[in-house]
Amino acid sequence: MKIAIGSDHAGYEYKDFIRKLLLKEGHQVADKGPSGPSSVDYADFAHPVSIDVEQKKADLGILVCGSGNGVCMTANKHAGIRAALCWNVELGALARQHNDANILCLPARFISKQMAKRIVKTFLESTFEGGRHQIRVNKISC
Repeated sequence: MKIAIGSDHAGYEYKDFIRKLLLKEGHQVADKGPSGPSSVDYADFAHPVSIDVEQKKADLGILVCGSGNGVCMTANKHAGIRAALCWNVELGALARQHNDANILCLPARFISKQMAKRIVKTFLESTFEGGRHQIRVNKISC
């Protein structure tokens, strides 16, 4: 699977941790930055990840910032993006199963790296259930 990943400075350490895990598991990873922990603006990295997912250059995206809110709000401005802020495994599964989320947003300041790893694994392994959920997903776009 090809995954686009990005963060801000608060999420940089987690982004790098997740990137290495994904590569180890055989995924292709498009790292959209940043390349270090210096202060940056989350939107500068959330937009490129969202564009890759929108344009089908990536199957899914992962974004990380301090609260997860900034990257999630930015990503959801893009047509066709359904970014979900997840802080536990169940939310990671439900985001894919019920909402057909295509970008996972993580709050680095509020979860451990091990929890992030579990959420990412669950998000990637879960699939959209369709059916009644498809009807609801169809109503998301403006």
